[in-house]
Amino acid sequence: MENLMNVASYVYNRYFETKGERIDEMKLHKLLYFAQRESLIQTNKPLFAETFYGWKFGPILKEIRNAYKDNTFLHEIEEAVVCRIKSIMDKVFEEYADKDSWSLSRLTHGELAWKNSRKGIPDGANSDNPMDINDIAKDAERVRLRRAGLAKLGLI
Repeated sequence: MENLMNVASYVYNRYFETKGERIDEMKLHKLLYFAQRESLIQTNKPLFAETFYGWKFGPILKEIRNAYKDNTFLHEIEEAVVCRIKSIMDKVFEEYADKDSWSLSRLTHGELAWKNSRKGIPDGANSDNPMDINDIAKDAERVRLRRAGLAKLGLI
């Protein structure tokens, strides 16, 4: 598994290089969520060990929440790390980097993992309920099957 701060630095730096602006915190959380799910799609393994929490605007990582404010996650990333995560991150950036933060939030609200973490939580309230990695894996399998069906039809 990768170090979460390496992955977050990669996302932050790549976003800055391609978009010319600093990624906002909400978008960083959502791209990290989609990276975790994409890793499960491509490798059947999580990309990093940290747990997402089902907050009202979608998945968040508390480690990133704390580190974003003072940029403590930003550092040079070894080329070996970039090579290991490149195919995952290419797919995430291809599908999600151009969407705004609120659109990404709405997309995550359709995920089983987020919905299950929100059971019993009123709309508009944050929660410290963790998102189960097994639920994220179920979401990954759903996407994997959808992609296979679209490929079979020649649509991707």
